[in-house]
Amino acid sequence: MAAGFLTGKYRDEADLSKSQRGEGVRKYLNPKGLEVLKALDEISAKHNTTQGAVALAWLLENPLITAPIVSATSESQLETLFAAPKINLTHKDVELLNTASN
Repeated sequence: MAAGFLTGKYRDEADLSKSQRGEGVRKYLNPKGLEVLKALDEISAKHNTTQGAVALAWLLENPLITAPIVSATSESQLETLFAAPKINLTHKDVELLNTASN
């Protein structure tokens, strides 16, 4: 989950202070990373879910990823983990995320 970046928690440098791991996210705060967040925002709104759930669903759709390794430290993070397999991403959703991330 890119140290929490794909959850949408970090959107600018001011957000880096939100957690102890914030500095590890700095490398994703660039035009490419922000484009991925924009795609996650669009798709999560469409599916009425969180950016984190969409990011996990995207990983689950990737045949090259055998099993995403995830963890949860709160109930809301656990809910995100349970929601991801229930999201049916369309081909257009996956294409949008793949294009944004390449």
